[in-house]
Parts: sequence; C-alpha cells; structure tokens
Amino acid sequence: MGCPIDLVYQQGGGCGLMRREKVLYSVVECMNDVLDIPLTIKMRTGVYSDKNTAHKLISGLCDRGVSLITVHGRSREQRYTRSADWNYIETCAALAGQTPLFGNGDILSYQDYVEARENCPSISGVMIGRGALIKPWIFTEIKEQRIWDISSSERFDIMRKYVNYGLHHWGSDTKGVENTRRFLLEWLSFLYRYIPVGLLERPPQKVNQRPPFYRGRDDLETLMASPNSDDWVKISEMLLGPVPDGFTFLPKHKANSWK
Repeated sequence: MGCPIDLVYQQGGGCGLMRREKVLYSVVECMNDVLDIPLTIKMRTGVYSDKNTAHKLISGLCDRGVSLITVHGRSREQRYTRSADWNYIETCAALAGQTPLFGNGDILSYQDYVEARENCPSISGVMIGRGALIKPWIFTEIKEQRIWDISSSERFDIMRKYVNYGLHHWGSDTKGVENTRRFLLEWLSFLYRYIPVGLLERPPQKVNQRPPFYRGRDDLETLMASPNSDDWVKISEMLLGPVPDGFTFLPKHKANSWK
C-alpha cells in the first residue's frame, strides 16, 4: 500500500487502500486464507500530509494475522519532498505489539541506520529502498559498521556483475542485451546520485541531497556522476557494446526525489 502513483491510487490500489478500511481487511483475510507463506504489508503514513492514518490500521492488521508491517514515513501527498517521519514510525511500532514492524525512509548510510535503530527502539528492523538503488553497497557498510569510500573501479565491478546476471537471465542474444541494457540504464538513473565520500565536506550524504556538479578523482568517477542520460548510455556501451543506431533513453520513473 505504498504506491502513490495516480493511476493505481485512483483505482483504489496502492495508497488508495488506506482509505478503504473494510476492503483492506477483506483483502488481508482472503490472502491469508490462500497463502502458505507469511503475508507482509507495506504502507505510508497516510494519504495527506496533515493527516496520519497508518496507526489506526495497525491493530486491525495484526488481528487479521499479518506477519510483518513496514511503514514508510511519508504520506502519499508528500511523495519524497520531505524527510521521513521516524517519530511517527516509532508510534506505529509501539502499537504493533508482537507483530514485527519495520521502518522505511531516508536510509543512505550506516549512520542513518544506527540513528533509526537507536531513536526507534520499538521497530524490529529497517527497510531500505532508494538508498539501495543509489548505493547498493550500503548493506556492506551496515554489516561492517563503516563508511566505504568506494572507488570508481569497484563501482564499475558491481555494474559488471549486474550486467552478467542480466545476460545469464535473458540470454546474450540481441534481445537479452536489449533487456539488460534497459534495466541497467534505469538503475544508472539512480546510481549517478551517489556522491563519493572522499569529495563530501560533511559526510555522510543524505538521501535527498542533490549532488552539485563535481569532477571526480578519475575520469570514470566523473562520468558516473553525470546527470545526462547520454552518459549513462556510454557507460552501458562499456559493458554491453554499442547501442543500435537511433537509440535513445529516458528513465521511466518520475519520482519527485530532489524537490
């Protein structure tokens, strides 16, 4: 129930379910009847910025056998325009009783993770969304409890591994390369937002911090920081070969992440 997209919401799905309590509970009961695996739920704080409603649903969801709840600390109306409300997440977690509740929102560093766990003692864990797209090595940082000033070559190795997974899954024929490139380019539209630790005046980077123009410590790092989709295509060519004549790319996601 986290999806804020108009097409989904207007049909009563995504965040729209948070306004349809009876339907929501009916869906949960029916799913629990047919599933042989745990049912988990993710939702936002509510629909409107000035009216949190997630806490009103917690007990009803727990009573109907939900195995785990995740609360994204923003309303549908906020999208990504404000910081996640972890105080409210803690309120929801305290109401969940024995049902595990995870918090979600703005985790981009080991410090963000530690702060969330310390300030919200009632949560059972943390879900990481955009942070994992911008900085997939965040899980290594959390596991090893450190900031990783990752090099451009190490980042490129992660992309190469990703591409190899794509070619293994879809095949290395023309169609397989096309699918792999499309997913890689969508991912690069998030990856470029990472600011190298060694270039930050005040690390760690915050998830909504817009990267200023900077020159990297080598040419590859500079290329990876480009907001120009043509440069993302160049990176894809380094891994998958030349694109066909007339090829263009525009990212599909329209997340309002930087405002």
